[in-house]
Amino acid sequence: MLFRKFFILCFAAMLSLSACKQNQKTGALSASKHTNKHILRFGMVTGLKPEKMEYYKKLHAAVWPEVQKKITECNIQNYSIFLKKINGEYLLFSYFEYTGNDFEKDMKKMAADSVTQRWWKETDPCQLPLPDAASKNKIWSNMEEVFHED
Repeated sequence: MLFRKFFILCFAAMLSLSACKQNQKTGALSASKHTNKHILRFGMVTGLKPEKMEYYKKLHAAVWPEVQKKITECNIQNYSIFLKKINGEYLLFSYFEYTGNDFEKDMKKMAADSVTQRWWKETDPCQLPLPDAASKNKIWSNMEEVFHED
């Protein structure tokens, strides 16, 4: 349940139209058929500021219901965020599945939502983008899927 709540921050911060286009070009976006649904899987990574870790966890322990509702309305499911300390740095890994038919349209819908925008104002300052994302004014770095088993 906690990981389901964590997904909102990652999702909101990382998804943008350019990320979708980049994924399509690099193969980071993958699709499968599962119970007659077209599913696009996303994996992403970003840093977490150590001084913001407790606040980040607190936010995700009580995600705003309107934010959760908007994510569901935008065809996102099975979303998780994981935290790992590596070489003294905190990293967040996110995973989610998109089940809709128009990813760009759904991401625009989410980005236009005033409650989601307020959520991002709380969560974005907690994160520390990796260099490749920071160079593009993004927070999350796309990951390439190298294996999947249904």
